Amino acid sequence: MTNPPSTPQPPRDVDHAGDGEPRALQVPDSLAGRRFDVAVAELFPEYSRSRLSAWIRSGDLLLDGRTARPRDLLAGGETVTLDAVPEEQTSDAPEDIPLSVLHEDADVLVIDKPAGMVVHPGAGNRTGTLVNGLLYRDPGLAALPRAGIVHRLDKDTSGVMVVARNLQAHAALVEQLSSRSVHRQYLAIVVGALVSGGTADAPIDRHPRDRLRMAVREDGREAVTHFRLRERFRAHTALECRLETGRTHQIRVHMQHLRHPIVGDPLYGGPLKLPRGASEDLVAALRGLRRQALHAETLEFLHPRTGEPLRASAPLPADLRELMRLLREDAAAQADGRR
Repeated sequence: MTNPPSTPQPPRDVDHAGDGEPRALQVPDSLAGRRFDVAVAELFPEYSRSRLSAWIRSGDLLLDGRTARPRDLLAGGETVTLDAVPEEQTSDAPEDIPLSVLHEDADVLVIDKPAGMVVHPGAGNRTGTLVNGLLYRDPGLAALPRAGIVHRLDKDTSGVMVVARNLQAHAALVEQLSSRSVHRQYLAIVVGALVSGGTADAPIDRHPRDRLRMAVREDGREAVTHFRLRERFRAHTALECRLETGRTHQIRVHMQHLRHPIVGDPLYGGPLKLPRGASEDLVAALRGLRRQALHAETLEFLHPRTGEPLRASAPLPADLRELMRLLREDAAAQADGRR
């Protein structure tokens, strides 16, 4: 286990409240040399790029108090001011979808997302999503960017997610994610019997030919995943993975890059690998797993109002719990010389 996250520096904002009040952020040195439109997407990740571009054109996004062109390059240290009143951010329909709530208060909602649930409505998934369920539980989330969701899990990844319930909490959580002070821990069952943990430090971006996939690319965005052994089996390993960055499909791509893809991964998993002489039950479990064996088990952050650490963990779902049991049984049988 890693140490609890350290207290992040207070956001350099004029105001988090919204409702017409300006919000100002100082451009960090890490964004020096970046275009204005690219930098504001990093500074205000709660808003879409198209919305930010419109605010640049309308003069609602200012650079050191003046209008700027999207292509203007930044030196670092400038002040970016957002002075706009976002209209209602979410127009999706509320649905009475049961949600597994791990923690709830006036500022945040922490849920255990099941595998198979899409987070945001989109083409082919207008209903049955986490957003639809959240809007039913708390209609006020319709006024927040992305219904208060500040990070996401893939459809077939289960586990802990935090949702902001007001603009102040939203801004504070986004700041913590940007400063990498949120502890995000996953359990991944991968192909191959690893002998040690390590760190995958390899940039990620869209696959050059398949737009549904991500890939390790030299010109990609920084991506860092730390992993260590949780349990070692005959031909598989349970890893504890900790995200330092949060790129799309990050753990899945990094494990494939290390040639230890996640079991059951439909995009990055490759051919099915079965231990020699495996039991019928284990073979059936491995063949029958219809999603990547990846679970967001622990999330720890500073509460946006109190500043106190808040830690939430989601139990391993039944399909992965059964797979782990069978892998242990297989390893024990090998050790006993029964196979």
